[in-house]
Amino acid sequence: MDKERIVTAMSIKEDEDQTLRPQRLEQYIGQDDIKEMLDIYIKAALKRKEALDHMLLYGPPGLGKTTLAQIVANELGVNIKVTSGPAIERSGDLAAVLSSLEPGDVLFIDEIHRLPRFVEEVLYAAMEDYVLDIVIGKDHESRSIRIDLPPFTLIGATTRFGDLSAPLRDRFGVVFRLNYYGVNDLEQIVRRTAGVYQNDIEEDAVNALAKRSRGTPRIANRLFRRVRDFAEIIGDGTINKEITDHALSKLGIDHNGLDHTDYRYLKSIIEKFGGGPVGIETISASISEEMTTVEDVYEPYLLMEGYIKRTARGRVATEKTYQALGIKYYKGLFEK
Repeated sequence: MDKERIVTAMSIKEDEDQTLRPQRLEQYIGQDDIKEMLDIYIKAALKRKEALDHMLLYGPPGLGKTTLAQIVANELGVNIKVTSGPAIERSGDLAAVLSSLEPGDVLFIDEIHRLPRFVEEVLYAAMEDYVLDIVIGKDHESRSIRIDLPPFTLIGATTRFGDLSAPLRDRFGVVFRLNYYGVNDLEQIVRRTAGVYQNDIEEDAVNALAKRSRGTPRIANRLFRRVRDFAEIIGDGTINKEITDHALSKLGIDHNGLDHTDYRYLKSIIEKFGGGPVGIETISASISEEMTTVEDVYEPYLLMEGYIKRTARGRVATEKTYQALGIKYYKGLFEK
């Protein structure tokens, strides 16, 4: 049986410990360019006493999109209503949420790319004109009613920017892509997490956790909690390099942050398909994973680190993958 994976499709949905979430922009670690621009936009909106422009946040899971939305609401001094695309199944669901907003409030819609198209169309008027047009009744008895809405800020988050329709994308005045974190930023996050949980941690353990967190704060915090368990049970509570390496080894995570699922994916390309090119549908079937899970959860880090390449004909394993798997590498047609 496979070991539990640190990043899974379900883990995207898990709520982080709320005590770990920074509450203010100055407490948020990383994404410095985004923070700088957000600070200006928020201050300008407050100065003009206007609602902040609608904002779209996109990028791989676990990078802090939800946290940023909560921080924006805190900085503006307003309430935030949180929902998700799959939770809004009917126009009435959206109307109920929108009609509950107070002036200036933030509405955060996670996985906004999964909004039903007919619901999305109702959202257009709400975003542009702060009105809600609803059709009631059926056939010849149907009629449209218009509800005025207070000025509000919609913050949408998505891991699949390309799945958003052009009309919806165009209605966001601010669009930010969140990027993977560097080791230095992740080290700061690990230190902060240790402080919140009141655990002693040595610097070499901080570095080891940061390097094996796949550039993702959510994973860094999750790994920290698992390593903390080992430190408290088999050690004296202090998190050191030895315990960290032992714990992560038990979790099946190597020194590059790759786990058993990554290795299954990479071995599949090489051993079953000769190193590629191979289509994503074929890979997903070969490792018994949903295609969207493979694209959203597994591949972004492997692409960023150079283990695979995308070509017009499919995925191709790079020389780095062969080295990681200890397999002799022969340069192929799709390698440059």
